[in-house]
Amino acid sequence: MRAQANGIEIEYETLGDPSDPPLLVVAGLGCQLKWWNPDFLQGFVDRGFFVVTFDNRDVGLSTKIDTHINLMEAVAGYLQGTPIEAPYQLSDMAGDAWGLCDALGLDRVNLIGASMGGMIVQQMAIDHPERVASLTSVMSTTGEPDVGQPTAEAVGVLLEPAPTEREANLLKSLEAGRLLAGPVYCDEDWILERNALQFDRCFHPDGQVAQLLAIVTSPPRSERLREIDVPALVVHGTIDPLVTFSGGERTAESLRGSE
Repeated sequence: MRAQANGIEIEYETLGDPSDPPLLVVAGLGCQLKWWNPDFLQGFVDRGFFVVTFDNRDVGLSTKIDTHINLMEAVAGYLQGTPIEAPYQLSDMAGDAWGLCDALGLDRVNLIGASMGGMIVQQMAIDHPERVASLTSVMSTTGEPDVGQPTAEAVGVLLEPAPTEREANLLKSLEAGRLLAGPVYCDEDWILERNALQFDRCFHPDGQVAQLLAIVTSPPRSERLREIDVPALVVHGTIDPLVTFSGGERTAESLRGSE
């Protein structure tokens, strides 16, 4: 299904009874709505939530922003302190999500976001705290450069170009999944299934580059988060290599009364 939101089209899916409390689930960098494990989503439905998942702009079946960015040139400029002109920022993506809620007639919403999705739901709460029933930030950070930075190995995974051939792409996604999952548990079968679904549905690597630039050019959120009061939960792994644990600690410090 598709909705007009914030001047673009957003592809979305729903699960559960629309009369139940709404739960908007926001995916991370380059991830489509198919990224979520169906059992994970069904768990929320079983607990009485109306679940909404969607493709962020520039991934999946949502609107693609008309731009082509050379990732290595942009990263080199960023590291040298050269200003980066990003096509959009996280505030625009938060506006997309609120626009989808408006299109679906959802006023007050429970929010869950993972990684970049956590950044988006933080911005959503900053922009409209009165509409947030609860906020859950998973493996995310607040945008300050002194916290939550990826390990060198994770940076290498982020910057390596995605293969355009299907099997090579899936093998690379499995290697990345092993690294990002860490040494404790890695569901390789689900990683391959999920990434096959995403590749076959829409392969658009430029969108991930644009989203990455939105992350690095958006302003930090800690101070603004300290100004709001919403029920909040912060979930973060202590050995996360992509968004390191300090990002979760800063998020929890910034959200009053968070668990």
